[in-house]
Parts: sequence; C-alpha cells; structure tokens
Amino acid sequence: MTPPGFDRLCAEIRTQTALLTAHIKGADLSAPVPSCPGWNLGQLLRHVGWAHRWAETIVRTRSPEPVSHARLDDVAGYAGEDVAVVGPWLAEGAELLVAALRDAGPGAAVWTPVPGEVSPAFWARRMTHETTVHRADAARAAGVEFAVAEDVAVDALEEWMSFGSVPEAFAPGPGVPALLGPGRTLAFRATGTAPGARAHWRVDLTGDVPVWSRALGEAAVVASAPLADLLLYVYGRPTAGGGPEVTGDAALLELWRERTGFWLHE
Repeated sequence: MTPPGFDRLCAEIRTQTALLTAHIKGADLSAPVPSCPGWNLGQLLRHVGWAHRWAETIVRTRSPEPVSHARLDDVAGYAGEDVAVVGPWLAEGAELLVAALRDAGPGAAVWTPVPGEVSPAFWARRMTHETTVHRADAARAAGVEFAVAEDVAVDALEEWMSFGSVPEAFAPGPGVPALLGPGRTLAFRATGTAPGARAHWRVDLTGDVPVWSRALGEAAVVASAPLADLLLYVYGRPTAGGGPEVTGDAALLELWRERTGFWLHE
C-alpha cells in the first residue's frame, strides 16, 4: 500500500472535515463527548477548527518557531454552539489550512514539534489524522458509524509509531517507567484488510531507541483488531469491538501506549 502523499493529505483534510460536519447534522451539540472528557460536541468542533487555524498560521507565515496553541484547548466559552454557525466555520478553517499548505508546498521550511522535521508535509499529515480521530470522537457522541479509508488509517498508525521514536516517549526519568529492555517487542496486526495492505507492524524496544517496521515475527505481546479499531485503540479511544485481542505481555502493551501518547497530554 502506497502511503498518501502531500497532495492526497491536503485533499484528505477537506474530506475528513466534510465527514465530520456530516456526522453532526441534526445532532445536539450540547451532547457530551465521552472520549474527550469535559467537552461537548460543539466544543470538540471548535477545538478542531482552531487546530486547523493554528497550523494554517504556522504554514502561511513560514514560522520558524512555535506559535501559541492556547486557543485549541480553551473551549469553555463554546458550550452553546449552533450547527448552522460552527459547521461553516469548521469548513472555512479547513479550506484556509489547505490553501496555505498548497501555497507553501512540501519544500518550504516551517516549525514543527519534531526535531529535524521542517516541512509543511508534517502539518498536512498531522492535521489529516487529528481531524480523523476527532471525527471518531464526534461520531460516537452523535451515535453514528465511524469508518476510515485503509490507507489513511495505516498512515495514521505509522505516524503514531514515529512518535514513539522521540526521546519523550522512551527516555528514562524520575517516576517514568522504563520502556526499553531485553525481550521487549510488540506486534500489531490488522484483521480484515484488503489483500496486499500489509497492515502489520513490529516494534522493537530491545535497543537504545525504539524501532518499528512492517515486519512480521514473534513478539512478547501481539494486538490484533480491525484496522480502524487499532487506530482508535492506540489513541485511547473506545472501539466497536471493545479493544484488540491481546496475547502475551499486556502490561508492556499498555506501557508502550501510554508512553507513546505523551504528546496527547501536553
């Protein structure tokens, strides 16, 4: 399966935003979002829209340094949203972001939170998957079905795997459980995918840094589930199947998921 390129990811931001907007048509935006405690549907939509505008500012201005993201999570004032207002506003933010990305192109230099990664391609990928996962949050809150294209879900999982290779995810520290060690390997296997999808991964924690690959092989713990469920599982979201089938060292799997998700709690 070929990973989605820059142009496809730009288009996918539009697609995921349109699907998100469709999920909330006729929904009560005051309904709580169980996977985002303390937020209702309207507040979730504002968070996504502000995330798009934050990334748009970084790309449009070619910012070489961080831009404040305080507004993304400061959604307390949006408790009483109207679909007729927030829906078009959300779509507008996605269009602004896509326009900025296309204008910059993947060869421009902009700030990202990942050392050594300075391309707008990072933001095209990050905002695609940010929108996709929050679409799952909205779908559950609105009581509608969530589905995602295989190549998008695969790329989202591989983005998560890459986050597991930054020092915050594995470096030892006071009060932080050690992640690396002898015999520590994990395998993730998506079930029900199309032939040739190769939707399986192996994470090796036995060296100095975590290494992930599309390899098959024995592992200390194996997690198997439909592709969309695997994606939601690593993000700590409820899944239709109640979570993956886990064989082996379940505690290692939970530790890896918690440590690789450090950025969700920042």
